[in-house]
Amino acid sequence: MSDASLWTALADPHRRAIVGLLLERPRPVGEIVEACGLSQPSTSKHLRVLRDAGLVRVRQDAQRRVYALDPTPIAELDAWLAPYRELWNRSLDRLGQRLDETSDHDTSHPTAKD
Repeated sequence: MSDASLWTALADPHRRAIVGLLLERPRPVGEIVEACGLSQPSTSKHLRVLRDAGLVRVRQDAQRRVYALDPTPIAELDAWLAPYRELWNRSLDRLGQRLDETSDHDTSHPTAKD
């Protein structure tokens, strides 16, 4: 799996929907087709992209192919995003503090009513 293939795989909304379905539980292709409202060939193409990116794995169950989410690339993505989450959290904390200060200032000086 390359970082580029992971980002490319997750860039498509249909593939993100499939990942969301597989987050709940492994599913056969037929269920994924039905849940996504796509054709079987289109769903298979999306599943191939997800498989090539390492996001899903497939196993044969009699005549069905069952797809499951592989959490490893998601964990790697989560680790990559961690510093950005920290940056956003610090920024949002500062914004919250500023809003609290503004709110405290506004309530300490009531305006005259007509």
